[in-house]
Amino acid sequence: MIPLPTGPSIFGNAVIAQSGGPTAVINQSLVGCLEELRGFAGVDRIFGARHAVSGMVSDDLIDLTDIPTATLERIANTPSSALGTSRDKPDEEYCERIFEKLAARKIHYFFYIGGNDSSDTCRIISEVARAKGHELRAFHLPKTIDNDLVMNDHTPGFGSAARFVACALMGDSLDNKALPGIKVDVIMGRHAGFLTAASVLARTPAGTGPHLIYVPEATFDLDRFIADVDRIYTREGRCVIAVSEGIHDEKGTPIAVKIAESMNTEVERDAHGNVQLSGSGALGDHLSSLIKERLGSRLRVRADTFGYLQRSFAGCVSASDAREARESGRAAARAAAEGLLEASITIRRTGNDPYAVEYVPVALSEVARKTRTLEPKYIVEGCDIAESFREYAAPLVGDLPILEAL
Repeated sequence: MIPLPTGPSIFGNAVIAQSGGPTAVINQSLVGCLEELRGFAGVDRIFGARHAVSGMVSDDLIDLTDIPTATLERIANTPSSALGTSRDKPDEEYCERIFEKLAARKIHYFFYIGGNDSSDTCRIISEVARAKGHELRAFHLPKTIDNDLVMNDHTPGFGSAARFVACALMGDSLDNKALPGIKVDVIMGRHAGFLTAASVLARTPAGTGPHLIYVPEATFDLDRFIADVDRIYTREGRCVIAVSEGIHDEKGTPIAVKIAESMNTEVERDAHGNVQLSGSGALGDHLSSLIKERLGSRLRVRADTFGYLQRSFAGCVSASDAREARESGRAAARAAAEGLLEASITIRRTGNDPYAVEYVPVALSEVARKTRTLEPKYIVEGCDIAESFREYAAPLVGDLPILEAL
């Protein structure tokens, strides 16, 4: 249940922060929230926390209240996190220190833009404030290119990253068509394969797009993988492969971890305990080496790891993604003005023709620390994505280049 309105608006200051991995549209949410708050009589000053929770705990805030509208519009259209971000994972003691800094600043409105870990941090800070008798209205604004927030049809950041993936696979497959060989493209996605699945949008009548697609929702078997590649290469004389960085074996062990262990390399983890998957080209290199070893050393095999390029790529922004990121910021500010004590703003699709969405606040506990994954109906034989995924993803990505072949 979402906490009910607490009555008349309290008067105080507000703080906005951006957390986790940057995206191409995260600043749209920042600006949308800021714009809406400026018309809210319950808010005096609006602060931005530099580098998320680390900035809040060190009182590193900047005043955003009077930034000119023209400047804000340019910030909204600038990729990555304008305030900086953080991968810190706050526990209750950390959040109590944050609360003390916020209370000293007379902050009664807290807006946190991020993924599922960020929604949990928002929840903890809200509970600490409540236990201390300080009314803090806390709101989580959705953001993640992984598209893995529960109760959302999709999340801001995904559409633009998916657009990058689709465009990249279009061009890469044309390259592969001109100079045939085997190409492996490693795409972000630890537990959720939405971003890798978006590569299906690269398929056009011009013969583009990946021949094989592997997502972490399906068990990855190396022998089956080699057989798949051999089948496509024998038939087509070339093969383009899109693979999620989070692919794993039947025991759930990430292939990237198995590679590190086989090389006696220490597995790097972040503050959340997650194995670092995007900072290395090891997975692509390993799969390429395996293909050559099994299918022939004279084969032309190459691999690219898209890595962080997918998150904040300038000039590849989805119009609907930017619009919805902005609107989710405004929706959070409106929820605060309406008196809600806390909420996570969710995006629900209300139609496909025409495409439309609505913004629904839900209790933070409904989203915090939960992960949404790609539905089984979209996964074909463990090595492909159904064309029906195109209907889901196309409105989020927008119109793609029209290609032709001789």
